[in-house]
Amino acid sequence: MELRNIAIIAHVDHGKTTLVDTLFRQSGQFRDNQQVAERAMDSNDLERERGITILAKCTSVVWNGTRINIVDTPGHADFGGEVERILSMVDGVVLLVDAAEGPLPQTKFVVSKALAIGLKPMVVINKVDRPDARVNEVHDEVFDLFAALDASDDQLDFPTLFASGRQGWAVEKLEQAANEEKDLTPLFELIVRHVPAPNVDADAPFSMLATLLEANPYLGRMLTGRIQSGRIKANMAVKALSGDGTQIEAGRITKILAFRGLERVPVEEAEAGDIVAIAGLSKATVADTICEPAVTEALHARPIDPPTIAMTFSVNDSPLAGTEGDKVTSRMIRDRLMREVESNVAIHVKETDQKDSFEVAGRGELQLGILIETMRREGFELTISRPRVLYQTDENGVRLEPIEEVVIDVDEQFSGTVVSKMSERKSELTDMRPSGGGKVRLTFLAPARGLIGYHGEFLSDTRGTGMMNRLFHGYAPYKGPIQSRRTGVMISNAKGDAVAYAMWKLQDRGPMLIVPGAKVYEGMIIGEHSKENDLDVNVLEGKKLTNVRASGKDDAIRLTPPLLLTLEKSIAYINNDELVEVTPQSIRLRKRYLDPNTRKRMSKKVEE
Repeated sequence: MELRNIAIIAHVDHGKTTLVDTLFRQSGQFRDNQQVAERAMDSNDLERERGITILAKCTSVVWNGTRINIVDTPGHADFGGEVERILSMVDGVVLLVDAAEGPLPQTKFVVSKALAIGLKPMVVINKVDRPDARVNEVHDEVFDLFAALDASDDQLDFPTLFASGRQGWAVEKLEQAANEEKDLTPLFELIVRHVPAPNVDADAPFSMLATLLEANPYLGRMLTGRIQSGRIKANMAVKALSGDGTQIEAGRITKILAFRGLERVPVEEAEAGDIVAIAGLSKATVADTICEPAVTEALHARPIDPPTIAMTFSVNDSPLAGTEGDKVTSRMIRDRLMREVESNVAIHVKETDQKDSFEVAGRGELQLGILIETMRREGFELTISRPRVLYQTDENGVRLEPIEEVVIDVDEQFSGTVVSKMSERKSELTDMRPSGGGKVRLTFLAPARGLIGYHGEFLSDTRGTGMMNRLFHGYAPYKGPIQSRRTGVMISNAKGDAVAYAMWKLQDRGPMLIVPGAKVYEGMIIGEHSKENDLDVNVLEGKKLTNVRASGKDDAIRLTPPLLLTLEKSIAYINNDELVEVTPQSIRLRKRYLDPNTRKRMSKKVEE
């Protein structure tokens, strides 16, 4: 059977996963009466809730005798560790671009990786049925993007289709969109015609580059990759080589799983060009070569970008520890983090001087936020520190910090506020241009540490209409101190249940972060103070009842709705002397040192 291996790449929410759903249905992978969830490729609960793809996934469809292996890739740069490696498995890419938004930073990130490898892209302009679609301008923007990324003449001569993934059709010319009978046949035909068959050697000894890694509870470590040469059979003897050719381990293949539709099906053997998952090795990891014992040279693997941001994960030591979760010890947290490192090579974990805390480094706040959310759903209790960037030092001893390219689409009336706020964060405005419909597109180069916690403020400044996209740009010399949160916080001075009357009396001092009846303890942050200093308050004090009636005693308690912070907002909100307490049922903010006397003593030490 003919083989084609393709990746679908696009920015977040441009319709990749929906398009793959429709390809499934039209290739006959599903029975007509089969119940299939919408966005079937996003199988993870968090992916469904957030509407983003976090994990790269492989699948395949058969169309007119050709098996098309499709890889649905994450669109977010925080998960770029996945994207870079996936592209080494495929021979072509379908670039999906929103007909209204056009190419955005994450599109640029993935496309630059694909063009650098030499893949020839096909462009699908999706959502052409949107009322604000600007198809021709977007087509020109894609061409300009390719040219800016040094695409070759062959790559610049890309075929284009116009599509609606949700309605399930694609056409070569937009005028054809008016016809009644439409489906995705043009896309299937284009893939078979434009994407070359895998360039592999079927007669050479077996070799495969491990591209994805997962821990399976029944089969152990599962390594997914494309077979580069030869054949693989169950129970075959193999070895694993690191990038420099050093042997890591030897073993036998216990299971071979091939991708057939949404299922992974056990097969007895597979041949060069196919994408398979294998079990049987206990040490081999991503970027290692799995091969026959006779092979001595490792396959070339692309380097993985280093982490740029780190947080400290610690045991929950608050007075409410252990009341909501069942995984609370440092050993459980350590084992869980080590399992994550096994399957996610973009995350690094190391133990700190304190035995009950671990430094976890990754590519961005979103990636680490997803890990924390996954752990709390599994029953873990943790405390999380404020994110901090990871600096590097050049050969002259100059401290370098990570810089991100930030592209902001915003209504013209808010552009002045955004430029002002970004300049306070030591950002440099590199481009400003109108993007149609009264909007402006601003491009900045900003230090990553200045962007921590800015997204919520940005949405408030732009009345929720602004769009901000970030992409790792590189390292540059340290740009100097950046002012953090300007306001202080209100801190509970006792343990108990918050009383509505006390909260009512305190809300003139600033907005509350808890609801009446919430469990609080000494050192827990219960509200935001409107001034710069922190304030210890009593939120447990009820109304004093006497047998004397007086005017004003029976005032109705009217509470302003509290600011209930999500996990990501909480992590961005805290200062260096504060922590986020994460449990399966609650997210609480607290001071690092709960006792007020210890806090004063430690703050004096910092000032000295």
